[in-house]
Amino acid sequence: MTASPKIYFAPFQGITTHLFREVYARHFSGVDKLFTPYFSNFEVGCKLPLKQMTALKNQSENGVEVVPQVLSKSAGEILWLAKCCEELGFKELNWNLGCPYPQVAKKKRGSGLLPYPEMVDEILEKVFREINIAFSIKCRLGYASADELDALIPVFNRFSISELTLHARIGKQLYSGQPDLDAFAEAISLIKAPLAYNGDIFTPEDWHHFSERYPSIQLLMLGRGILRNPFLPAQIKGLALPDNPQAIVYQFVDELYHAIRHQRNDNPSVLNAMKEYWSYLCEFFDEPLRVFRKIRKSKNFRDFEEAVADIFDSLYHRQFLI
Repeated sequence: MTASPKIYFAPFQGITTHLFREVYARHFSGVDKLFTPYFSNFEVGCKLPLKQMTALKNQSENGVEVVPQVLSKSAGEILWLAKCCEELGFKELNWNLGCPYPQVAKKKRGSGLLPYPEMVDEILEKVFREINIAFSIKCRLGYASADELDALIPVFNRFSISELTLHARIGKQLYSGQPDLDAFAEAISLIKAPLAYNGDIFTPEDWHHFSERYPSIQLLMLGRGILRNPFLPAQIKGLALPDNPQAIVYQFVDELYHAIRHQRNDNPSVLNAMKEYWSYLCEFFDEPLRVFRKIRKSKNFRDFEEAVADIFDSLYHRQFLI
């Protein structure tokens, strides 16, 4: 029997907002840390804008630690956000070196910084000289090639990184193709920081197979897996599930929907936010394409509410074998 890992909920820009984290943590168990979507483009030395302060209002959700994430190529920016987070009571700041999207990478941010180990080294040197809270990193194997990690590992090993989460793809892959588990395996014995795995764990069986191959890895970051199945952390840990999982999911999405409506004063953009989330959640059901088609076609709040009610009233439900 494989050991139960610590599970982190990966950040998703535009989806895992403070409202999402708050509502999710009330309904589901199994997650040990919740990571915020990245913060960027803030002015050093100035008070954080209201939107960012709102996103940082809770240091934990239902007892689960929240970890802010920063996207930057400036040590000054990172240290300023770290200071703000420290004052708010956060214990850790995470540096995003994994975002694969070209509009980010071409600015040498996210995974676009990975081909430049000298820049990474210079930033970390300045950060660790002054930072007072734990500093973790989320990265990929490289941007254009997994070989880029070879030059980064000695840099990472020079510093007291609290944890390093490695998504086993290169940036140019985005989320296509298969994770490179051979490259990840090579990194296991070389990286000194506690190492977390990220990449294509969608079912408990996925984790069991991975864990049998790499038993030393007991830190797991899940992103799309939780968006598709919010019970996945509990299933991986062998926690008891409710008798009617679908009812819990319905309560969750209904509460989330009304919370976003309230926050946005019934702005029509609520529908776009919910449709983006449902593009993942549809995989919770036996007929995902049919489910998402119903959601996508809704043009107003009434259409959307009727579509959701019909989905949960009909026969699309996935049956869990507990």
